[in-house]
This record gives sequence, structure tokens and C-alpha cells, in this order.
Amino acid sequence: MFDRNFEWSELVRFATYAGPEATLGVVSGRRRQGKTFLLDAVTRATGGFMFTATETTEADALRQFGAALAAHVAEPTLFRFSHWDEAITRLMSIATSGPTTVVIDEFPFLAKASPSLPPIIQRALDPGAQRTNTPVRLLLCGSALSFMGKLLAGNAPLRGRAGLDLIVPTLDFRLAAQFWDIADLPTAVLTNAIVGGTPAYRREFTQGDTPAGPEDFDDWVIRAVLNPGRPLFREARYLLAEEPELRDTALYHSVLAAIAQGNASRGGIADYLGRKSTDLAHPLGVLEDVGMITHETDAFRKNRSAYRIAEPLVTFYHAVMRPMWGDLERPGRAADVWSRAQPTFRSKVVGPHFESICRTWARWHADPATYGGHPSRVASGTVSDPGAKTSHEVDVAVFGRDTDERETLLAIGEAKWNDIMGLGDLGRLEHLRSLLAARSGAREQEIRLLCFSGAGFTQELRDMASRDETIQLVDVARLYHGS
Repeated sequence: MFDRNFEWSELVRFATYAGPEATLGVVSGRRRQGKTFLLDAVTRATGGFMFTATETTEADALRQFGAALAAHVAEPTLFRFSHWDEAITRLMSIATSGPTTVVIDEFPFLAKASPSLPPIIQRALDPGAQRTNTPVRLLLCGSALSFMGKLLAGNAPLRGRAGLDLIVPTLDFRLAAQFWDIADLPTAVLTNAIVGGTPAYRREFTQGDTPAGPEDFDDWVIRAVLNPGRPLFREARYLLAEEPELRDTALYHSVLAAIAQGNASRGGIADYLGRKSTDLAHPLGVLEDVGMITHETDAFRKNRSAYRIAEPLVTFYHAVMRPMWGDLERPGRAADVWSRAQPTFRSKVVGPHFESICRTWARWHADPATYGGHPSRVASGTVSDPGAKTSHEVDVAVFGRDTDERETLLAIGEAKWNDIMGLGDLGRLEHLRSLLAARSGAREQEIRLLCFSGAGFTQELRDMASRDETIQLVDVARLYHGS
């Protein structure tokens, strides 16, 4: 188990709760994050019962569940439940010797076939039913984020019934480098830009095959990602196919392709697809609900926002693989495709991903002294420049709060993966700082300037930063190991 101490401790706390009543917990998270691994481990550790649902009919699901439950309690004949009321009532009686962990994995499959199942579980947890219940510790798990997110929300039947609501997150870029055991930091960034922080992509999908260093990275991409005989090759397609909410997969793939090509606004996506902007409200909303994309408000203009793909492998697929899919399906063509895709990989995949890493660092890893205050929000944004009749992109904008709890701008930054940053880049940030200070009334020197670079900095810029603490240089080493 890697870096799941918090999740494990919460599961153990829930499973070992000593109360006499039955309790409910919910575990969710994107696919391939290790939810089943965690739940299987806690089930084994506590001698519990785990049932993994499949996409099937209600009658078949009840048959499978009855067979599994009978085997767990050593019943010589199978349980033949005619409806879920019977099954859940019997389930709540199995903890005869103390708290017993019960896991129903892929719960959305059961609820899809039997919409009455959540209300049935609600009734089983009501005070009246608790008189006959045993201390079952029931954990419902699923990867369908839209469904799982609504399970305890609003007027849902199970609202207020859960003693655990645990989301298993993706590993961030620092943890991903440790998990993949990549010592060379630029290689760690490039690898993270393709596979992100999904644990299963190292163990199950590549069987431990990791880039040995910068000289091995291209070969690793060819043999592990662009190889039609390896699981990662089709994984991005399967991620969409596995989402029950995504019925018209062609449309959703097209929307993701538009975003992967750099179209972050709804209007830009609509232009790319040749559709009206209003036609995209539903598909964008669904993709956001299932956790495939994020919708981020502009740092400086509340009426603007940007859509970004949440899973790096999906970005890589749509930017690099999908346009050349026919070539990639033929064995032996991956090296040629990868050679031709280098400019696209750098501009559409690595560049935006590096900016995202920089925002993550600025929000969660940077020392507050870097900004002269505690960050409360980090975003990207657009700054209008009336004098030049243009606008400028800000890759990193760090906000905090003053003593009156008003939001203040602490720092702005620019991120460049391939370019050595110099005084010209600093001058651009200084210009943007003056525009923002004039708009907000803040003193310019109160807004720090952050230069993020994967290639390094000129000596002139280093000398300037050494004399002025309001200028912060952040290289790859500082991203991964510093604050």
C-alpha cells in the first residue's frame, strides 16, 4: 500500500466502531485509484464479506449476491432471494460475533438494475430496523462519480445515514514520482503528463515498466503507451465506455478532443466542433459530473471560465494518439508516429500539464513565505490590457485573505516548460502586475512574481531574484522537493 494512510485509518476506524447498531459508509473516486485494493485489504483484515457487483439484471444480481453471502456464512445451500428487501435483511444479521465489515463494490451497477435498493438500505438503517440488526459495517463503493456524489446529497434516501464518506484521490505529481520510482525529475514531469497519478497504470497496466531516465523515456512511450499490445493503448477509450452516463460516446470524445487541442472555453469548443455554444451545455455538464473534465473560473474575470481534462491519459490520447490511430494500430509504426508527434506533445500535453503542476505546487506545497501570506485560492486567468488593446494569460495567480477576510492577490506567475526564462519574462510579469495593481488599488510590491521553468533561468534573472525577494524562481527541483 502506498500513501493511503489517511484512507486506511478512516476505513479501520469505521470498520472497528464498537457500537451495536449497523452503520453505513460510502467510498468513491475515479477509476484505477486503488479503492478495491483498500476495501479488499480492510475486509481481509477484519474477516468481513466483500461482494463485487457486475452489470446485469436484478434477478441475476440477487442470485450472485445470494451465492456469495451463503458461501461467506458457510450456508450449505444457496440463498435464493426474491427481492432486495430479503437480501438486505439477511445481510444485516450476519455480524453475530461483533462488528463485521461488509463491502458492496461497484454499487452503481446494482442500483441501476434495482433503483429501489438505496431506499431499501435506508429502511434497514432506520431506528426501528436497528432493533434486529447486528453491527454490520456496510461500505458502498463505486467509480461512477455522478451517481456516488448524489448518493448522500439533497433528498437522497441515504442522506444523513452515513458515518463515512471517503473519496480516494489521485496521487499528486510529487507522490506519483515516488510511486513510479523516477529519480530524474524532468522525466517524472513527462511521465506524469501522460499517465498522471493513477496507481494502476504502473502496476497492472505496465507491470512495473517505468522510464529508466531521460534516455529511456521515448522508448518507454513507444513500448508501454503506443504499443497496441499493451493495456494503456486503449485505456482512454475504455474510460469513457465504462461511464454509464456517457451514452453518445462519439460526441463526448469530440468534446474532449476539442479541449485537448487547447480550446478551453465553451465558445472555442463549439467553434472547433462546428456547433452552437448552447448545444454543449449538456455534454459539458455530464463530463464534469463524471469527473472527466474540470470547470475552472478565470482568476480575474468571473464571467469567464476554462474547461480542462482531468485525466492526463485522456489528454494524451486525444492530442497525440487519436489523430494517428490508424497508423498506431499497425504494429511497428509507433516510433514513427511518436517522432512526428513531438511538437504536439510538447505544446498540447506537456506545456498545459506543467502549468497545472505549477498551480498545484503554489496551492499545496509552497511555503507561505513565498508569497508573504497564506494562499487560499490558486487559478489561471486573463488580464485585459486596454493600452495595448489586447489581453494576457496568467498561468498562476495566487490569492489570499487580509485581516478583514477580503480576497487579495498575493502573486502572479508564468510557467514555461521548454524555455529558459530571462529578464524579458520578468518584464512581462512586472507589466501585468502594474495592470492588476492599478485595477485593485494594491501596492505593486505586495504582489510577488513567480517564474516557473522546466529549462532553467538566465544568470541575469538569477542575479535579480537574489537581490529581490518579491521575485521567486521555481525550477523542477523546487517543484518536487522544495517550498
